[in-house]
Amino acid sequence: MKAMELFAGAGGLALGASQAGFEHVLMVEFDADACATLKANCLPGLLGCDSSIVSEIDAREVDYASYGPIDLVVGGPPCQPFSLGGKHSGQLDKRDMFPEAIRAVRETWPRTFVFENVKGLLRTSFSGYLNYLLLQLESPDELRGSDEGWASHYQRLEGLSSRTRRQARQYDVSVALLNAADYGVPQRRERVFIVGLRRDLGLSWSFPPRTHSEEALLYDQWQTESYWKRHGIARPSQPALLKKGQWVIPPAERPWRTVRDAIGALPPPAAPGAPGDHLLVAGARAYKGHTGSPYDEPAKTLKAGDHGVPGGENTLALGNGEVRYFTVREAAAIQTFPADYRLTGSWTEKMRQIGNAVPPLLAGVVLGRLREQLTAADAGVAPYDEAFPLVAASSALKA
Repeated sequence: MKAMELFAGAGGLALGASQAGFEHVLMVEFDADACATLKANCLPGLLGCDSSIVSEIDAREVDYASYGPIDLVVGGPPCQPFSLGGKHSGQLDKRDMFPEAIRAVRETWPRTFVFENVKGLLRTSFSGYLNYLLLQLESPDELRGSDEGWASHYQRLEGLSSRTRRQARQYDVSVALLNAADYGVPQRRERVFIVGLRRDLGLSWSFPPRTHSEEALLYDQWQTESYWKRHGIARPSQPALLKKGQWVIPPAERPWRTVRDAIGALPPPAAPGAPGDHLLVAGARAYKGHTGSPYDEPAKTLKAGDHGVPGGENTLALGNGEVRYFTVREAAAIQTFPADYRLTGSWTEKMRQIGNAVPPLLAGVVLGRLREQLTAADAGVAPYDEAFPLVAASSALKA
């Protein structure tokens, strides 16, 4: 099944798509170092595509229609306009690229699309704009006039009668806030996923149920104590709030994965100047509000920065009041990038790419579920109709 990716970054979503069985025909990314990373990983077992499909270009300059029809359009529009750590300018920020994501959908009429962004997109102050985005994604051909502002366009779309809106809607769109830790990623990382399925497929969508939980981790650590035995370490003092035997029934989910689960088997970091990405970088300090991630919990959300990350998210708490920076290799493992995935650029640039990425494991869970839906549609020979101009004259896409 064919996929087109916008704002591909270091390839977290792309890895998930490849693992789910999608084949990329285009990856669009403006940043040169990220493009170099993508090209370095266009290998069997990783991105599984030819490096020629990586396009270092501004998404606003792409003729998307020339790549249709497509099964999947996927991407993570730049998060800075909506990030809790940014200026919160939203739709007024010139870096807002959601209009390009909508244009890609309109020009290719994919069977499905997935867009990912930060939790800040759900802020109350952005609720109007988020609703506007969803209305546009439901009906991509209801174009904004050349002299029409986004607010006026939003009002016009909202002003459609329920019957007219239902008739005009080409996609069923769902939104959810997912915590990567709930799906086996050793990191507390909450992200918004927007998923659309074209209505002519006759499919319904529900987000994957969580497979891991904090309750199961606590049970594993303090009820059965299997966690400590598995890692070959002595059980530390039990937190006062937890009591042995408080779980009458074992949790149904698997335990949240921890920093120790992700990096415990790695050797100690090498001294600065050694080859590779598992190098100790000096200068990390612990202070109030900057405490690092404990070994035996999922990591804090890794961020696109290094020395300037304010909450200590890119550091490891050593248990003695001190912290050190995660190495590039450790940060990549916490994000669930494969051990043989190559990142390019300086240490700062590699950490930025990792911090901006979607965990490949989480991407694979969501996109794998979508692949199953599309496979079901193919088995039922879902019809194409005249509401979708690019595909009306085409036969169903083949896997």
